[in-house]
Amino acid sequence: MTSTRRLRLFCRPVAVLLALCLAPIDGALAKTELEATPEALAGAMSVRRNALLGEVHDNAVQHALRAAALRRLVEAGARPAIAFEQFDRDRQVDIDRLRSEQPGDVEALIALGAPNWEWKNYRPFLQLAVDNGLPIVAANLSRADAVKITTQGWSALFDAATQADLGLDRLPAAFVAAHEDAVARGHCDLLPPDSLPAMARAQMARDIVLARSLRPYLARGVVLLTGNGHVRKDIGVPFWLNADERRDVFAIAILEFDPTISETTGEALTQQYDAIVKTAAAERPDPCEALRKRMRPAAKP
Repeated sequence: MTSTRRLRLFCRPVAVLLALCLAPIDGALAKTELEATPEALAGAMSVRRNALLGEVHDNAVQHALRAAALRRLVEAGARPAIAFEQFDRDRQVDIDRLRSEQPGDVEALIALGAPNWEWKNYRPFLQLAVDNGLPIVAANLSRADAVKITTQGWSALFDAATQADLGLDRLPAAFVAAHEDAVARGHCDLLPPDSLPAMARAQMARDIVLARSLRPYLARGVVLLTGNGHVRKDIGVPFWLNADERRDVFAIAILEFDPTISETTGEALTQQYDAIVKTAAAERPDPCEALRKRMRPAAKP
C-alpha cells in the first residue's frame, strides 16, 4: 500500500476515506455502487429522512456532485437542515445571529467557519441554505476541545453521568482498535504507538458531537456534510445514535477510485456504509511526504 493511499484512508486532519450506494428491495436496502451522477446520489439521499454524506475533503469534483444532488432534493421540495463539520459547534449562536442580522450574507457566514477548510467547496451548500431558508447546523467539536480530550481524557468534556450513558468505560476493544488503526494509517504510520489512544479518543469525541448536533433535526430531516470516516456505520457517527435514530439515517461515502483496492477490500468497505460512490482522485502532492517534513526534528545548529 502506498503512503498516499494510507493517508487517504483517514479523515481529518490530514486527508480522507471512502464512499457508498443503495437499492430498496422488499423494504430492505441492498448495498450497491451508485453512479457518480447528481440524479443517482439524490435518489440515495432520499431513501431515508436523514443522510450522512461523506467526502474526500480536497476533492472538488465530489463537492460539486454533492451540491448538485442536494440542490435537486431541495428543488423537489425537501427542506432538510444542513449540518457542517466545517463549523465548530460553539459558532451556532453566531451563525443564527448573523442570519438574522445579515440575511443572505454567505461570505460573513464563511468568516465564522474553521479557517483550515477550503471554503470555496462549501460555499454552494451555504448559498443553497440561505436561498431556501434551511437551518445551518454547526456540528463539529472544536480543535481546542479535541486537544482537551487528547490531553485530559473524557472528563474534559463529559461529566460522569454522560460518560456512563455513552458507555465510554466499556467501549468494545475492536471498536477502539479500529479507531487507533485509522489514526495510524491517516498519519502514514508515522506516529508513536503510545500517542494513538489519545488521538483516537479525540476522533471518537468528534463523532459523538456530530451525532448530538444532528439530534434536534432528525425528525425534520438533516444532511450531514463530513468526511467519509465520520459516516462509517461501524465506528462513526451512526455508532453514537440509538437504534431508532439509526433506522432513519442513510450513510453514503464518496470515495476516490483506487485500482489498488482488491475486490475483497472493496466488499469490506461496502459493509461500512449503506451506499458508495466513486469518483476520480484529486491531483495532490504526496501528503505523507509533507507530514514527514513537519514531523522531522529541526536540524541542530
